[in-house]
Amino acid sequence: MSKIRLTMAQALVKFLDNQYLLVDGVEIKFVKGIFAIFGHGNVLGLGQALEQDRGQLTVLQGRNEQGMAHAATGFAKQKLRQQIYACTSSVGPGAANMVTAAATASANRIPLLLLPGDVFASRQPDPVLQQIEQSYDLSISTNDAFRAVSKYWDRITRPEQLMSACINAMRVLTDPAETGAVTLCLPQDVQGEAYDYPEYFFQKRLHRLERRPATAGALGDALALLAGKKKPLLVCGGGVKYSQAGKALQQFAERFRIPFAETQAGKGAVVSDHPYNVGGIGETGCLAANTLAKQADLVIGVGTRYTDFTTSSKWLFQNPDVEFLNINVSAFDAGKLDGVQLLADAREALQALGELATQQDYRADWGDAVEQAKAAQQKETERVYSVAYTGADFVPEIDDHLNREQVFAEFIAQTGSSLTQSRVLGVLNQQLPQDSVIVAAAGSLPGDLQRVWRNRGEHGYHVEYGYSCMGYEVNAALGVKLAEPQREVYVMVGDGAFMMLHSELVTSIQEGCKINVVLFDNMTNGCINNLQMEHGMDSYTTEFRFRQDGELNGGLVPVNFAMLAAAYGCKTYSITTEQQLIEALADARQKTVSTLLDIKVLPKTMVHKYLSWWRVGGAQVADSDKIVAVARQLQENIDKARDY
Repeated sequence: MSKIRLTMAQALVKFLDNQYLLVDGVEIKFVKGIFAIFGHGNVLGLGQALEQDRGQLTVLQGRNEQGMAHAATGFAKQKLRQQIYACTSSVGPGAANMVTAAATASANRIPLLLLPGDVFASRQPDPVLQQIEQSYDLSISTNDAFRAVSKYWDRITRPEQLMSACINAMRVLTDPAETGAVTLCLPQDVQGEAYDYPEYFFQKRLHRLERRPATAGALGDALALLAGKKKPLLVCGGGVKYSQAGKALQQFAERFRIPFAETQAGKGAVVSDHPYNVGGIGETGCLAANTLAKQADLVIGVGTRYTDFTTSSKWLFQNPDVEFLNINVSAFDAGKLDGVQLLADAREALQALGELATQQDYRADWGDAVEQAKAAQQKETERVYSVAYTGADFVPEIDDHLNREQVFAEFIAQTGSSLTQSRVLGVLNQQLPQDSVIVAAAGSLPGDLQRVWRNRGEHGYHVEYGYSCMGYEVNAALGVKLAEPQREVYVMVGDGAFMMLHSELVTSIQEGCKINVVLFDNMTNGCINNLQMEHGMDSYTTEFRFRQDGELNGGLVPVNFAMLAAAYGCKTYSITTEQQLIEALADARQKTVSTLLDIKVLPKTMVHKYLSWWRVGGAQVADSDKIVAVARQLQENIDKARDY
């Protein structure tokens, strides 16, 4: 048996460079490259291996470990999980920074390979720099924090362990039902240790993306359920995108006259103007989808996790006869809501079920309800897109008990802007190129986008809402641009999320990967401000205000985000009027460098919710009568929701 002597790190690089994915007969190089921030725990091991022979891997220099891992996640998500970037950091703070990104990837079922350095396996020099010592267990390091957020976790304490660890890592990364973050912890001494590896370990490996077919028995159960229902509603989840089942879903809907709603992950699989596309569903859902959801007697979830935002905390589906049919490659997700399980690839399942339903000449019977719901949605979208500030009598979309006249006057005096958030979105939806990609993740913008954004291009809607991670936005946009360099990428981000993390904006400049940051600055964590006030609280530590008399109730804190981005090397625009916005968008399209549009928007002017409810924790005892009343309403809605 032929062998080759390599360090563990050199062997890891050589292995990763020879992994391929076979998707519908097309070979794809699975590991595109590695994002790296080097420290003492990985620079002389994995760093040396990459310097000596990285093969065809591209090595990118990250600026923040969490940020670069978000970029890798954004890349894999936009590539429909068919190609990845790995990420390496030193042990200690660098590794700990990646834990949040690992959780984001796992929650969203996105493959992310993390290669953090680790403390010495030999323990001879312990405690080394950045080592956490736990007196009850000396085997624990920072990297053990990844266990809770990884779909596969391993620590390679001997160089020969690399082989089984890598094969299992690839098993999980390429499995559509089990994928997520995979963490291989690399003790820094072991990275440099040599071993005689068999050459066959480095042969080209072809991992097949198997499309799991539906069984006859499961199809029979699904058909029997469908046949007895008149008002079925499809829910298009992220699995539709990853299975490339958008066309199959569209044909299924058309053939049987079944409307389909979209989750955040599923939006964009089919264009918004399709006659059976009724838009976003759930807590951040739109008027059309939520209207029909309350009437549906069958919910066909295709590739969805059924999060509380999708189901409105299991409250949305109010038809007493409603049942669930769940099409999913994951048995874990297929079993939710006590539904009939169709455990299969989304595209395969829709085609197979469609053939059987055609033989029975099945048709849904919604009458003109779908057309009416679509028409109402169109009218509502046009209304919110045209909302403009009208002066002291202006009532914002979020009409809570904030002293809005005082806040609006203060905001306008300080910024010179009276732009509304929903009007800015309307301008963007009209002006952005049809084939562009928008990226968002947290705050009020994902809700606005799911409710009223009209998606016109294929996979042009990239919103991370499985973990709703503030800081994903700008960094993931770099990954999206790496995945599709020919498309314009626009990041929709609030001021709070931008300040949380935007490190890879610098990497976008370094790599010549232009992204456009569209920053909505309302000087507030507006989404949570709305939440607390909706539930009886006053505005408390969610507006960005100076400290005064011991409390954060002074004036609004101004930030010049355009100046900040300009220092990085971006082309920037300061926007306070609609005309400035239109001109900036046109100019930004001509640039080859990353841009940032610093748009000042009035608080409380995002889009309100439609016919939904979300269960959140609330105080059952309080001095405030409003909070006590909300607690009573909470229990009333819990009584209307499904138990499981």
